[in-house]
Amino acid sequence: MSRYSQKPLDFAGLRTVSLDERGGKVKIADFAGVYRKGSGIAGWLDSLPHILAGDSFRAVVDAIAAARAKKRAIIWGLGGHVIKCGLAPVLIDVMQRGYATAFAMNGSSSIHDFELAIAGHTSEDVEAVLPDGRFGAAEETGREMNRAISGGVAEGMGIGESLGRWLELIAPAKHAASSLLAQAYANGTPVTVHVAIGTDTPHMHPAVDAAAIGSGSHRDFRLLAAHVADLNEGGVYLNVGSAVIMPEVFLKAVSAVRNLGHPLADFTTANFDFMQHYRPRVNVVERPHAGAGGAGYAITGHHELMIPLLAAALIEKDA
Repeated sequence: MSRYSQKPLDFAGLRTVSLDERGGKVKIADFAGVYRKGSGIAGWLDSLPHILAGDSFRAVVDAIAAARAKKRAIIWGLGGHVIKCGLAPVLIDVMQRGYATAFAMNGSSSIHDFELAIAGHTSEDVEAVLPDGRFGAAEETGREMNRAISGGVAEGMGIGESLGRWLELIAPAKHAASSLLAQAYANGTPVTVHVAIGTDTPHMHPAVDAAAIGSGSHRDFRLLAAHVADLNEGGVYLNVGSAVIMPEVFLKAVSAVRNLGHPLADFTTANFDFMQHYRPRVNVVERPHAGAGGAGYAITGHHELMIPLLAAALIEKDA
């Protein structure tokens, strides 16, 4: 016999309801279809379940396609891992098809892209070179990026445009073809770069011009804000692989645009990452839509899988 004084509740009088009356959020009609051999990306997209991320992915694809049709802004905010995953060619093609009107990079994404453009490789073995202080000490990266920024800022450019222009002069054509900075500059597509002093390896180089970096990044912030204003009524902002810098920059740009009296409502945001972090969730997916309509989506998966799939689905829209 139990020694506890409290007795279990008697459920004999519990009221039940029929399944028909209760209903359900998951229905067989929303289940995934079986992929049919030869049906391609369009068939794969149609086969996804109309549940959770299946519908979210479709919604993002449709929003980007609609934004292009309406000539609204389609801004891609990028973290460094996106470039390190080898996705620049995919992003370049998306841009050339009109599915990107601007790119916003954090410092690391611009560094990796710049190194790939001038050397054909990037991403050092940090554990191997940190003990003797060689981490972040690449001569060409620090020298040429700082030279590009100082010269461009002196002529009224931001960091993104300055780097793209410099790569046009110094990058071997065989590498520049796979550089987002170089190809965006050639295409006339704006690139903004947003840095925190001390986070990026060129800030360690003896040639660093901190004033130019600060001025250039601030100009790029104001330029990004101008593009954010063009999100109104149908634009799309994608945060891909940045957990801190770009979500913070984007939220401040949203606030500045509204503070200046520009309408900014009814647009779409999405966060693509292999982990969903706090800042992208609240600053990209949720907060920008409070009282303003539109929708935000969180798509979880590896960049090297999800971004090519997204690009392929957009290409199918063209087909």
